Amino acid sequence: MLHAKYYEELKKYEALVNRKNEVDTEFYNGVYDRYKYPVLTREHIPPTWEYDLNPETNPHFMKRLGINAVLNSGAIELNGKFYMVARIEGDDRKSFFGVAESDNGIDGFKFWDYPILLPDTCPEETNVYDMRLTKHEDGYIYGVFCSESKDTTVNDLSAAVAAAGIVRTKDLKTWERLPNLVTLRSPQQRNVVLHPEFVDGKYAFYTRPMDDFIETGSGGGIGFGLCDDITNAVIDEEKMTSLRKYHTITEAKNGAGAVPIKTDKGWIHIAHGVRNTAAGLRYVIYAFATDLNDPTKVIAEPSGLLIGPRGAERVGDVSNVVFINGAIARENGDVYLYYASSDTRMHVATTTIEKLKDYVFNTPSDPLRSVECVAQRCDLIKKNLEFLAQQ
Repeated sequence: MLHAKYYEELKKYEALVNRKNEVDTEFYNGVYDRYKYPVLTREHIPPTWEYDLNPETNPHFMKRLGINAVLNSGAIELNGKFYMVARIEGDDRKSFFGVAESDNGIDGFKFWDYPILLPDTCPEETNVYDMRLTKHEDGYIYGVFCSESKDTTVNDLSAAVAAAGIVRTKDLKTWERLPNLVTLRSPQQRNVVLHPEFVDGKYAFYTRPMDDFIETGSGGGIGFGLCDDITNAVIDEEKMTSLRKYHTITEAKNGAGAVPIKTDKGWIHIAHGVRNTAAGLRYVIYAFATDLNDPTKVIAEPSGLLIGPRGAERVGDVSNVVFINGAIARENGDVYLYYASSDTRMHVATTTIEKLKDYVFNTPSDPLRSVECVAQRCDLIKKNLEFLAQQ
């Protein structure tokens, strides 16, 4: 007989996953809508993932394999349904992936019965996380994620090595593990995204060159590289796209986020930028555009952040952070941006292709100096006051 507490926990779980979401009407910027409730949290994890339900082996109904956070999800639409491949972090600090499914993309996300058990082809690999999902024109869905292992070259128990792991699937159920991406000029890689189309007949990756696990070092921003064979992916040259700049939201580091969105004006990228503060690193989400025919060529850079942490989003395991590695652009022009807050939970913001194009191509760029920023704002104020006087 099941423990009475199981029914209490199941009732709370079912109420949460069936709760309707709603637009946060207190927030407005004209670019996107925020929603009142997170779309995935650790409370969305089914009880069967954490508890031993047998009273003989768990008489006090304790969690045996607890979950700490659900964050940094890849996202994809298949056959009219919305899917997130979420990073799920256990209480043991190990991360793994689970597929959550929804009919409308803003609520009702439920995890499948089992998490993803990746092929165990890298015996040195300790942790995996932050999968980006790309529907590629070759017919596969690719997942590119961080494959982390211990750095055995130094006497530091926290030292790690990051590489870009690659898997592919047709249905999110059966996954084929491919060799990790090799970048000949960058010792470590994180936040790698596969471009959805061939470029010059080759597979194209957005990279983040790093000198070590935390510091970008000589890495100047988001890179771009080509490889002939994704089943043995090697990039020998990385060109830079969105560059880090002094005293901006990307000063400390930046990285590719969601798979770029193709529009008639260019590829729209939703990325993350990091700056240092007295309270630690602050992560925000920003946007830029690259040329349709040359994805390395940046053609639009709106000033500042697109999404920053607000209210309760600012508190969590790693506070003052928003991070994105999943977005869905639908054929009808709707766009769903899935972002994590403070390494703890997942949210959605909704917009459209037309709004994103307006934002990216018509928002002024950052002039990079305070005096010029004030002049830029004064020009806007003057134009508005003159317009109001004519009404």
